[in-house]
Amino acid sequence: MRLAAIFPPSQAPERLLPVAAAAEDSGLAELWVWEDCFSESGIATATAILAATSHVRVGIGLLPAPLRNVALTAMELATVSRLFPGRLVAGVGHGVQEWMGQAGARVESPVTLLREYTAALRALLHGEQVSTSGRYVQLDRVRLDWPPAVVPPLLVGAIRPRTVALAGELADGLILTGETTVEDVGAALGQFRGARPASRGGPADVVVFTNASASGPAAEIAATVNEYGRAGATCVAVNATERDADLAKFASFLAREVKPLC
Repeated sequence: MRLAAIFPPSQAPERLLPVAAAAEDSGLAELWVWEDCFSESGIATATAILAATSHVRVGIGLLPAPLRNVALTAMELATVSRLFPGRLVAGVGHGVQEWMGQAGARVESPVTLLREYTAALRALLHGEQVSTSGRYVQLDRVRLDWPPAVVPPLLVGAIRPRTVALAGELADGLILTGETTVEDVGAALGQFRGARPASRGGPADVVVFTNASASGPAAEIAATVNEYGRAGATCVAVNATERDADLAKFASFLAREVKPLC
């Protein structure tokens, strides 16, 4: 099981690079970012971390499908993946519906959009030519000129059973939010595996976001992380609950004091 830190979009972008450097220097293997309206781009923050480090793996959890044309998302993920092969994990999801409405991007059926979007994005990233005329996603003979040499794992963020099952059917893994309990992980895994086609094969990535006080005891944080691991999580990404927390120190703390206990 992997231990990761989170750089949330509530932090100013200029605070990102010291956190990336601290993660790299302390040996933390993974950082996660996401795209909140109207804060920061998930693609831009992920690329900045990758460019400033040589080993850290970066997860985007997640990009809101209603806000982004799928061809553009495929182009961006492919570009970043070719620049930094094997170091990117991509996540997509419904987005916060209120924010989607503010941006004029809210759709009547978020599940239908995410299904069409995930299928098209996965195909594009694998170098396929895609033509589709769905309810929300329409593509006419679209193929990436520069598909990624190492295709990033494509995860779907989910809470409710229908979306968890969609992730199992179409994606490489699942992202579960900070409100997910240990019991929720077990239930979601059952739904995910039940929908997973036999042809997909290979282990699935199950990423759980959790919150912890930046000043909390290492043993307490490690105990929570280990509970999620026993429930089936393959990665636990920890978010400092204090809005003004020093995330560079927190990333080092996770690597040096929490990780040995996991």
